[in-house]
Amino acid sequence: MSFDQIRLCLMGADSGLAEAMGRALGEGFRAQHVGNFELNRWADWKDRCDVVLLDFRTGPALSDRGFSLIEEIHRSPNRPPVIALCHEDDRALSMQILACGAYDTLPNPPNIVELRLILQRAHKMRVSERELERLRASARAAGKLHDLIGTSAPMQELFTLAQKIGPCDVNVLITGETGTGKELLARAIHQLSGRASGPLVAFSCANLPETLVEDELFGHERGAFTGALVSRRGRLEAADQGTLFLDEIGDLSLGLQPKFLRVLQERKFERLGTTAATNVNIRLICATNKELGAMVQQGTFREDLYYRLNVVQMHLPPLRERRDDIPVLAQHFLQIAAQQFNKKVKRFSQLSLHALEEYSWPGNVRELENTIQRCVVLSEGNTVDAWHLPKGIRSTSEEPSLSRSYEDEVRQFKRRLLLRTLQECGWRKAESARNLGVARGYLHRLINQLQLRQPQPQEEFVLAAPSEKVGQSIR
Repeated sequence: MSFDQIRLCLMGADSGLAEAMGRALGEGFRAQHVGNFELNRWADWKDRCDVVLLDFRTGPALSDRGFSLIEEIHRSPNRPPVIALCHEDDRALSMQILACGAYDTLPNPPNIVELRLILQRAHKMRVSERELERLRASARAAGKLHDLIGTSAPMQELFTLAQKIGPCDVNVLITGETGTGKELLARAIHQLSGRASGPLVAFSCANLPETLVEDELFGHERGAFTGALVSRRGRLEAADQGTLFLDEIGDLSLGLQPKFLRVLQERKFERLGTTAATNVNIRLICATNKELGAMVQQGTFREDLYYRLNVVQMHLPPLRERRDDIPVLAQHFLQIAAQQFNKKVKRFSQLSLHALEEYSWPGNVRELENTIQRCVVLSEGNTVDAWHLPKGIRSTSEEPSLSRSYEDEVRQFKRRLLLRTLQECGWRKAESARNLGVARGYLHRLINQLQLRQPQPQEEFVLAAPSEKVGQSIR
């Protein structure tokens, strides 16, 4: 994810730290010093800040004001994430800061690579929260999307299509893997239609005997079969003047397909045990995780029925193909579960959110929702940490994802630092080791590990731009 300028507001006694921090962080960040822990100044700069950085090294006299400021920021409508800088060995203070609502803590002076990644992750989380709030406000105002949430381009295109076809009384075929939210999309279409005041009747055809599906759809008269002691209306009749949603339509047996086709053509059917026709006025929305076109070619699904169902086809992409939606969905499920289980948890740590984004989610949104419920139940504070996640989800990010992000950036940082130092020292190893403050043997291991070699006189030695600030920490 790319960022424009992340506006970083630094609060603490050291006014020069903001300028040094801005230079070290490089492009994509703008740091400004906004004074000490003064609650009355919060209103002046809250709209000009994306992430707050609090310097808790200023002494215990300011700690109470720092805690109050974190709580005030956390309660405000526009609440940027707070990252606190404190002494590395003061774990008790770090835990107290997190308990007040801070996003994370870092030892001061911070590692710039780690700080940059945490700032980007915190900003990304806040952007996701704001997008979720915008979607909720839009849904409340218009009542169009029901509970279906998604900020990715595929989902936005799907929402646009739903808004176009919702008012039009046409049959809709929704395709997608299990757990992607096909029923939620069907409910959204129903809410957008002129039938919204009528019933929405849902039924799944999956793995049911033909006789049971027939009885559920058409109903029966008293005495139609053994055990039919009273008359019973089916789902078709119950959905009259409304919408019938049939899930897993691909499992509808070949014996029932012509009967159902007649309902769509003539808008009438007979209950089991009678020849009297019952008229019905329904809108049909079907869903399947199978390829109905391939089934038509194989002879397991009627071609004429397929074309009747497939007036408008909508495809719900799997969660792994719309990873931008994962933070928004995760935060949405977190708030619901926290309220349901009376928990104080409000956010994800950067590692846990990273693990959620890296996982492939074979169970799609349904699996994500169940995972978030588990995390909320296990959490004791206000943050979901990586160890709250199931082992299978944690393992996807513990090595591969870190190797693609944090570890790669650290490796590149070491490479640039060593190359610059070696060039300045004329590739004299002993002098380079002294300037870096490391043992000569360790320097040799780094050179071999990073596969560095001294350039020949005819080669052009390329380094980072002179304006680039190289340093592991701000001191």
